[in-house]
Amino acid sequence: MTKVRVFLSLLTILVVGFLGYLAILYAKGYRLNPTTLKFTPSGILVVKTNPSGAQIFINNELRGASDSNFSLSPGTYDVEIKKNSFLSWYKRLTLEKETVTEADVTLFKSTPSFTPITLSGVSQPTASSGFSQITYADANGLWIIENINFPIGFSKDPRRITDGDLTGSTPSTSFDFAQDKSLGASWEFSPDGREILLSTSNGIFQIDSGSFTPQSQRINVATKKDQIIISWNKEREAKLNGQIRNLPGELIDILQRKASDVSFSPDETKILYTASASALLAPNLIKPLPGASTQKEDRDIKIDHTYTYDIKEDRNFLIASNLNPLNQTIFWLPNSKNLVSGEPGKITVMDYDGTNQQVVFSGGYTPPYAFPYGNGEKLLILTNLGADSQLPNLYSISIK
Repeated sequence: MTKVRVFLSLLTILVVGFLGYLAILYAKGYRLNPTTLKFTPSGILVVKTNPSGAQIFINNELRGASDSNFSLSPGTYDVEIKKNSFLSWYKRLTLEKETVTEADVTLFKSTPSFTPITLSGVSQPTASSGFSQITYADANGLWIIENINFPIGFSKDPRRITDGDLTGSTPSTSFDFAQDKSLGASWEFSPDGREILLSTSNGIFQIDSGSFTPQSQRINVATKKDQIIISWNKEREAKLNGQIRNLPGELIDILQRKASDVSFSPDETKILYTASASALLAPNLIKPLPGASTQKEDRDIKIDHTYTYDIKEDRNFLIASNLNPLNQTIFWLPNSKNLVSGEPGKITVMDYDGTNQQVVFSGGYTPPYAFPYGNGEKLLILTNLGADSQLPNLYSISIK
């Protein structure tokens, strides 16, 4: 009886160990080849989409619906994702053995809807850091829209913070940045968004963005302008230094001395920047991660080119060449996975690595005035909808 128990115990250990070994092989991507009866290595492709329920095509063959996992032999695959009423997503992915590659995809509407935010004609919409507030001018003063991450996006009506016609006495149907400033008024947010420095033909005024200040109570701070700008620039520099302090030293040097318009993704895992000088980003600044992006990167940094750097994966991608800030803008969507590019005639959404570029709006858009909603489901743009005889207004575009 004792020998039987010992035998059963040993048999149980062997069976459990064998099953555990098979489970480990399966988790690593190994699959049993029915022809050779051998376990062969494969890669795992995980496809997630927002919204879910999209069709997944691999090498032009329908393989299922999202969200799904696929065990595939190591190699390169063309992956396309389709869903009715949404723009198709496409990318060429390389799978490695014993590695999980994830495609976490956001789909965007093919026919976005429009909602007017203003009706009387506005000029020079300007965003605070992080797009938490957006200010604009009309014939009645300067206004602010609170862009906080509420479930429905902009939850409050525009709020006036000072009065007076800041658009100029002569209406214009072309509101680019340089022309707006020539009308006699310009403004910018403080780094924390609590104040606005308003410049008019009558002086320079520092006003509170959280309350209404009538013209009669605005205090001219022209003699302190340089001091205010220096103080604000120091705040911005301190914030950037805090964000980059744990990055590789070589990257810190590039971002501090050879880059401008540095913008971290909302989750601070990626960096969008424009090179102000040429540089060469050395490979393997961090240890390579399994399943990292296999998209083509560009570590030869060229002046006036715009890039994104993935901090976790040590990958650097070219996004745009010779971007002109007067008529083009690039910014993060709140999901930290997509970028928006606004340029004359169109607005494009792309993956953070510059691939899968999709036009979500084309027409009478006034660049560079495009901004993200706090919930990431809409954009706010300045447009006259192609009617050149009308002043542009702010419209929201539902893209998700």
